[in-house]
Amino acid sequence: MSTETMRPLLLLPEILLAGGALAALIGGSFVPRQRQWLVRIFTAVVLVATIVAAAIQIHSPATSAFDDSFAVDTATGMARILAASGTLLILAVAADEISGSARESETYALLLFSTAGTVLLAGANDLLALAVGFLLTSIPLYALIGLAHTAVGAEAAMKTYLMGALFGILLLLGVTVLSGLTATTGYAELTNRLTGSPRAAVTVAAVAVITGLMFKAGGVPAHFWVPDAAQAATATAAAFLTTVPKIGALVAIYRLAVVLPPSSSWPVLVAALAVASMTLGNLAAFWQADPRRLLGWSTVSQVGFLLVPIAVAGRSGLALPSLLVYLTGYTVTNVAAFAVSAALPRRRNLADWRGVAAGRPWLAAALLVALLGLVSTPPTAIFVGKLTTATAAWDGGSAWLAVVVFVNTVLSLFYYLRWIAPAYRSRESTPEDREQARLNDEPPRPWSARLAVAAAALSLALGVTAGLLWALVARQ
Repeated sequence: MSTETMRPLLLLPEILLAGGALAALIGGSFVPRQRQWLVRIFTAVVLVATIVAAAIQIHSPATSAFDDSFAVDTATGMARILAASGTLLILAVAADEISGSARESETYALLLFSTAGTVLLAGANDLLALAVGFLLTSIPLYALIGLAHTAVGAEAAMKTYLMGALFGILLLLGVTVLSGLTATTGYAELTNRLTGSPRAAVTVAAVAVITGLMFKAGGVPAHFWVPDAAQAATATAAAFLTTVPKIGALVAIYRLAVVLPPSSSWPVLVAALAVASMTLGNLAAFWQADPRRLLGWSTVSQVGFLLVPIAVAGRSGLALPSLLVYLTGYTVTNVAAFAVSAALPRRRNLADWRGVAAGRPWLAAALLVALLGLVSTPPTAIFVGKLTTATAAWDGGSAWLAVVVFVNTVLSLFYYLRWIAPAYRSRESTPEDREQARLNDEPPRPWSARLAVAAAALSLALGVTAGLLWALVARQ
């Protein structure tokens, strides 16, 4: 990787996101409430421009910017495209949910700020850039969750803030120890300088940084806020916080892991976090009755699967490509699942979904594809990601991790079927069922319903054309 001192145009996607966020925040203050849709269109234009700029740069040779503190390579390019695309899809949920509300333009600004932090996390090649990316991703999330303006929303925002503060301190502690041991913050020099450092100190620093980043990933041990936020926040915020920040956090963990010396025992730590996340997420999801809370625990479990290729980073050439393929599939599939729940917002219990397939066949089909996709049923995109992830674990000498992935995949089928089964079950004609039908048979929100169908179809399309995606991400 060549070193570039400046060349700010290499950070054009990040500049577009941060500049767009400022413009949406300031410009939205001068736009009447009934015309806030103009800010939404502006946000969509910024995101499309970001995707185009990232797609153009991804075909260029890997390089870096600002004295090697930010990597511009395939991993960064894919993170840019996925983060911007995920946020762009989520705007369809926002079009139904917050259109004309008092905080509409602020919501779009917060989404753009957090997306900018996500891509900064993914490309960070310096410990200080990593810390800045963590903060820029985290702080807007607190406000996004609190915008629900409910008691449970305020509780979820406070819990997220406290967890973020705790794990942010852990991350900064690790950054301080690593920089103190090596007298540098750049990844390029960390590997050589850490070789002769005290093993215990390096291990403590590695645990602190990786555990701190788990807050943004939403996995064990920093997972406690995710189910509460997914349940209490608006559908727009819930879909975003369970999808986009994970992209930057997981790529950041991978990028840091490959420069840490094996003596720090980071592979054991990441493998343990992977097993704990996927297992705890599955077990906790078994008993959830609220669909969004179920998806919140589901995303904790998905983080465990996504950590598996990171655990064998440096030992398998399949690690990074499988991680990027899995992230691609997860982004569209998780957005599809949340879009289904957003399309019928009053159905906040799994039992309320009884008979949806009879009246809303396309929405039920999208639910089926999204949830079976999260299980990793072929030919969905996550199936390819999970298959290559398990293969990477096997190739990296951790066959037991591949077995754990298989076992947890089978376990996850149970709670996803708890949502699918009522949707395809016929309604009975009891007075209670008729009353439930009267209360819950509202017309679906149009943009959310369209997004659910489109994202589910995209998940299938990505699974069928996974060979092309693999060819793109495998060029490193």
